[in-house]
Amino acid sequence: MSKNGQAAAFYDLEGTLVSTNLVHTLGFYATRQQGLWQTFRMSAGTVAKLPFFGLTDLYSRNVFNEVFFRSYKGLSEDRLRFFSEELFEEVLKPAIFPGTFELIRTSKKIGQRQVVLTGALDFTVARLMDHLGIDDYVANRLEFVNGYATGRILPPVMASATKAKWMREYAEKHDINLSESYSYSDSISDLPMLSIVGHPVAVNPDFRLKQTAIQHDWAILDLK
Repeated sequence: MSKNGQAAAFYDLEGTLVSTNLVHTLGFYATRQQGLWQTFRMSAGTVAKLPFFGLTDLYSRNVFNEVFFRSYKGLSEDRLRFFSEELFEEVLKPAIFPGTFELIRTSKKIGQRQVVLTGALDFTVARLMDHLGIDDYVANRLEFVNGYATGRILPPVMASATKAKWMREYAEKHDINLSESYSYSDSISDLPMLSIVGHPVAVNPDFRLKQTAIQHDWAILDLK
């Protein structure tokens, strides 16, 4: 990677550019499943698991991803993809933070490539990436067998240190100068992706990330 390469802006998605999270998406799909009993069972099960998901996320974002996506087991790939446009219109688009477009617009003006790294599922955010004008993105991918989700995430699981590793490989491939690049996130779990660029930015940060940003004199943004 050349030290004089192009700079990029690397964004986390949930909590950073939009106010939604993975549970909101799962809840949306729960209400779109065929059969009232299946809908009730999946919705009730999801709600019951929320405290567990929260504790797991605090323990490890990688473990959270592995456990959380098991809730998709048995869901039809066709139906998941079919409702992705409705998901965008009803859930994701209204959740875009007011300052998101201006941040991306300003970044583009100075020639930075726009890249999103998200733990969301690829087919759930594709439409949103087009809407935001993102150049490239990487997301988690569900495994499907015979048209139905197994509940497994195909590696690599996009979280924590894996994001930083992906960024290094992306920078090498596209001649990106990480020292001149920016990285944006709201969560302390993304500390690895924030730490490998020259310009880390805490956006709508959680308590621990805000304290870290203050300690290291990183920029802090509120897009809300």
